[in-house]
Amino acid sequence: MAPDEKMAPLAEAGSAAATGHGLMAGKRALITGVANERSIAWAIAERFGAEGAELAFTYQGEGMGRRVRPLVASSAKAVIDCDVLRDEDIERAAEDVKRVWDRLDVLVHSIAFAPREALEGRFVEATSRDAWRIALEVSAYSLVGLVRAMRPLMVPGSSILTLTYYGAEKVVTHYNVMGVAKAALECTVRYMAQDLGQDGIRVNAISAGPLKTLAASGIRGMRSMLAENAGKTPLRRNITQEDVGDAALFLCSDLARNVTGEILHVDAGQSIVGAVSM
Repeated sequence: MAPDEKMAPLAEAGSAAATGHGLMAGKRALITGVANERSIAWAIAERFGAEGAELAFTYQGEGMGRRVRPLVASSAKAVIDCDVLRDEDIERAAEDVKRVWDRLDVLVHSIAFAPREALEGRFVEATSRDAWRIALEVSAYSLVGLVRAMRPLMVPGSSILTLTYYGAEKVVTHYNVMGVAKAALECTVRYMAQDLGQDGIRVNAISAGPLKTLAASGIRGMRSMLAENAGKTPLRRNITQEDVGDAALFLCSDLARNVTGEILHVDAGQSIVGAVSM
């Protein structure tokens, strides 16, 4: 596919961006990882758009594109096909962003993957060399690759946000190699925050509680985890995609201008609980 065919520019951005009001007014945000209307990335995009941001999106492959393009059509400046396993795709995506914007204020990284068979059974037996490589490359290195390509567009005051999960800190049954990948991602946030701080660019992550998403459907036992989780969190409830969108709005707006290198837990307090009281 030729470079120009990888990007589908749209006639107008969402109306909210045109109002000139809101916490994200005048900001331009590239959102990765939208799969459907239940995606955390989509909740973030909706929140940004409601606060005046201009939006662009990436997706991987034509199959995902058929889902994503209709969903984002009314709010996107551009929709770009980008496979983060291919450096040439990442570079092409950066060039496509340059065609519609002269700067990028926010990059949202919401990309993670591990082979399904690596998320079942015992960790040692399920974690093949290929599963390890794929999980780390897609879920952690992709942040580095995207930031490297997009950094020339990012000015002082820009913000980078990624999504992680508690399985990076403690063992979560069946999360397996994805927990290792998320731990690498969280460490990457800290090193990247230190590196890019000298350029005035902030880097943070949200560690969201369990949610029913397309990505989560690959983890065995997710339904029972959601059912049990609500009664065990300090707030006695599960979170929603909108909760994560609100937190993302804070971290990527000027309200968080001195917040960087942080892992913000949005999990109804789940991460502070060691043992449930009887």
